[in-house]
Amino acid sequence: MARIKLPDGAIIETNDGITGKQVAEKIGAGLAKAAIAAKVNGNLVDLSAPINGDVSIQIITSKDTEGLEIMRHSCAHIMAEAICLLWPQTKLVYGPTVDNGFYYDIDLDEPIRPGDFERIEEKMGEIVKADKPFIRKEMTRAEAIAKLGGEKYKTDNVNRATGDILSFYSSGDGFEDLCRGPHIPSAGKAGAFKIMSVAGAYWHGDATQKMLQRVYGTAWRNRKELDEYLTRLEEAKKRDHRVIGRQLDLFSFNDAGPGFAFMHPKGMIIWNSIVDFWRGVHKRFGYEEIKTPIILNKELWHRSGHWDHYKENMYFTRFDDADYAIKPMNCPGGCLVYQTRKHSYREFPLRVAELGLVHRHEASGVIHGLFRVRQFTQDDAHIFCTPDQIEAEIIGVIELTFEIYRAFGFKDFHIELSTKPENHIGSDEIWETATNALINALKHKNIDYKVNEGDGAFYGPKIDFHIEDSLKRSWQLGTIQLDFSMPQRFELVFTDKDNTEKTPVMIHRAVLGSFERFIGILIEHYAGDMPLWLAPQQVIILPISEKTNDYAKAVETRLKAQGLRVSCDLTDEKIGAKIARTHGDKPPYMLVVGPKESQSDSVNVRIRGQEQTKALKVDEFAAIASNKIADKQVELAL
Repeated sequence: MARIKLPDGAIIETNDGITGKQVAEKIGAGLAKAAIAAKVNGNLVDLSAPINGDVSIQIITSKDTEGLEIMRHSCAHIMAEAICLLWPQTKLVYGPTVDNGFYYDIDLDEPIRPGDFERIEEKMGEIVKADKPFIRKEMTRAEAIAKLGGEKYKTDNVNRATGDILSFYSSGDGFEDLCRGPHIPSAGKAGAFKIMSVAGAYWHGDATQKMLQRVYGTAWRNRKELDEYLTRLEEAKKRDHRVIGRQLDLFSFNDAGPGFAFMHPKGMIIWNSIVDFWRGVHKRFGYEEIKTPIILNKELWHRSGHWDHYKENMYFTRFDDADYAIKPMNCPGGCLVYQTRKHSYREFPLRVAELGLVHRHEASGVIHGLFRVRQFTQDDAHIFCTPDQIEAEIIGVIELTFEIYRAFGFKDFHIELSTKPENHIGSDEIWETATNALINALKHKNIDYKVNEGDGAFYGPKIDFHIEDSLKRSWQLGTIQLDFSMPQRFELVFTDKDNTEKTPVMIHRAVLGSFERFIGILIEHYAGDMPLWLAPQQVIILPISEKTNDYAKAVETRLKAQGLRVSCDLTDEKIGAKIARTHGDKPPYMLVVGPKESQSDSVNVRIRGQEQTKALKVDEFAAIASNKIADKQVELAL
């Protein structure tokens, strides 16, 4: 007999061998129709898999995250079948899911081009319409190798697979593929899909091997979701921070330093506005700021562990007959500052922040505007505390992080907690204490979070903060990591209440992460229409004619005295041309002034993105704008 426990706690008693599909049918016809797979004791399985004994079960539908992942996995399988039907000489290599979709690496001498995408989609549509079931066949490793008959790529996959039992899935007219599954019950549940691109990829990333073709696709629950995704992609192209950054003269790149951003004057206004705000918040939360060198000797990096674990991503130099490295991370320098004097429990928690310039070698193929650079400024901080202070400090970091994110207009974010990996240092007791402190802090703030089991750093558990931008894209920004390793490596100690020396807990945390990357995210989030407090040009004054140039300059002087970033357009163009050109600079406010405004000490305000204008006294406008800047308001309406 099998006792099936449902998510609501209900129990179904039935015979062994019942399938997930049959369980779904017992629950209700609607669920049975929507079912894609089952989760048995936490493991995803096909709906056709037999269930024995006492288990807990959840029926997975396309509404579940796992369901969409399975749909995408199955679409990769369907695409592979379609490609093999169109190009029978194709050799399949590997086809996983990725964010928003899937890809399949294939070995095919004939290049697949964008003009072929429609043919592939049509053939996939035929397979979906036929609605053939996905059938799983299990066999031993030896049987799998014999079945493949020496086929290079799939035999390699078998040799790399774990476990003694492997599986193949068949669908369609004799198509079969090595795959661990699970899959949707039949091809008709594949949802809506589209082939997106094709690129080159080396087998196992080895440039000495033959170049393969990697065909990418996207898949969604239905056509509506697919269309929304494609619309977001088009909007993302319009918001490309590399294009907007060039248009607004914010930053540039040069072959003299590939992967190194050159920040221009207007870009530095945004940068410094963020830094000033960041410093103000940290001062209120009790942080002290330090600055450490960007070049430190080889011995230090051996001691920190970076030489052994991060060497391939570091830059090196040599002088005075000694080896040095440019720092990829700020924490070792922070430890050296801590070492310069003795510490007592009375000064804990000790919160030390640094806007540290770091360098990391990234492959040229992954460099991408401000999002992936080789030099960036990390808003690091390191908190030294006792174990019983961890929870309170985590709560403080969460509150600081949320305050900063909200100031930039980000309201939708989620948290992920990563726990102890198999390869870790420190006792289980210390890990349990640290992990519970993170959990208790999240519960104290009533924060829902996702658990990533075993995904913590080797030196401690961590919390990651993900924000969602205006295009519903998720970005991982902040992180909180507990570290038991580095304080020991650097022999950091403090004098405790009992007058003995003990090792402090070290909390690594960043809020914005890379400043360069964060500015890129802001540009795309706002499509270059930066909030008033961040805009390089907050106000541009447009006199109607030369007769009001003097009044325009007087208004400029008064507004600058209030701390606003203001400029005047004193060209002799007509006002319509001035307004049209100024729109491209994206100032939050344009102030049009003529004889009427001059006589009434007023301005006619044109608000970015709005058609209506508003007449205000100069001092009234200055006061409103100054309050919006002080309050970090995103809304521009007066």
